[in-house]
Amino acid sequence: MTRISPIDPAKATGPAKALLNGVQSKLGMIPNMMSTMANSTAVLDAYLKFSSALAAGALSAKDREQIALAVGQANQCDYCLSAHTAIGKMVGLTTDQIHDARLAKSADAKSDAILKLAARLVEKRGLVSDDEVAAAKAAGLTDGEIAEVVANTALNLLTNYFNHVAETDIDFPVAEPIDTAASCGCQGDTCSAA
Repeated sequence: MTRISPIDPAKATGPAKALLNGVQSKLGMIPNMMSTMANSTAVLDAYLKFSSALAAGALSAKDREQIALAVGQANQCDYCLSAHTAIGKMVGLTTDQIHDARLAKSADAKSDAILKLAARLVEKRGLVSDDEVAAAKAAGLTDGEIAEVVANTALNLLTNYFNHVAETDIDFPVAEPIDTAASCGCQGDTCSAA
């Protein structure tokens, strides 16, 4: 059960109504996360602007969705995993690419580097090593793309943490759980993909 009640769009007023109407116009729906964020128009507005700004960056929609899946898996955010599995399919990710992204891996070297960097940012709270940044650059990431990986990771940390606190009701098809240890071949509690 949700711990922060969503704002009913039909009863919203003022800035919350305007923001929710904008979401409805753009997406054709108002996801529960956004109607819950509308309790603070500052939070919803910040999320929408941050997301919109990153959508205009160098990383593709597929890259951004894969980052969202890797970060959501690392933080065990069922809401975000469900939402980004659905959105990932909409932007052209295959079932295998979605699964692999949750494990922070990809068959494509550049995408793999993006996902590894995002996962390390979460795991190390941003304190990645010189070698990890060098590996991203060696795989073809520019300084700007590295900056966008950091920003997209931060955006997804916001949504993961928000949904954990709110216990937002999932309004997307629920993503199937995956056993990260079994999927990557790790033993016990030492899984580097988790």
